[in-house]
Amino acid sequence: MMQELRDGKLSLVKFGPLGPFANNAYVISDADTRDAVIIDAPQGSEKVLPALEGLRVRRIIVTHRHGDHWGGIEVLREKTSAPVLCHAEDVTDRQVDGTLEDEADLAVGSLRLRVLFTPGHTPGSICLLAGSHLISGDTLFPGGPGRTMRPEDLHQEIESIKAKLFVLPEATVVHPGHGDDTTIGDAKREYAIFASKEHPAGLSGDVTWLGS
Repeated sequence: MMQELRDGKLSLVKFGPLGPFANNAYVISDADTRDAVIIDAPQGSEKVLPALEGLRVRRIIVTHRHGDHWGGIEVLREKTSAPVLCHAEDVTDRQVDGTLEDEADLAVGSLRLRVLFTPGHTPGSICLLAGSHLISGDTLFPGGPGRTMRPEDLHQEIESIKAKLFVLPEATVVHPGHGDDTTIGDAKREYAIFASKEHPAGLSGDVTWLGS
């Protein structure tokens, strides 16, 4: 399924669910200059290719190291010849052409895409902010944070969410790596309920703001 929205010069196209893990992929472009960036490359990314016609894809950005976000990378690289970028902490044995630092400001035509370093789900997880739209990878979902393996990871992820995401305007739309969208305002209200309760010291895994 493909969903497209326009916000001034910003065009944001969401593809999903893609692949066996029901991933989302995104194409952000400047409607005037036709410069574009692809965010995440799951298996099934060949479904993204028709939307690239007429665009100049400047970068392919992967939000974190997990393989379900990389399964279609060669399909997109072959089509676009664009460099593949991720955070340095999530570089593995895959071919990566460059790395992204926290608060990096990337040009997409006349648009600006800001990198937000949000470790926790993985050591190098990032989110991307374009105006009032946040591509959150697997850091923040409707109803909770991304899955974590250890309590230390959950704590780090929650601190990342509070410090980097909850400071954004409440109307900011959150577009996650899987599933439906939410807003920063809704996430903050749900988190307040989670934060009001006591939790076991070993809490991690599939945590939800309202159910955990």
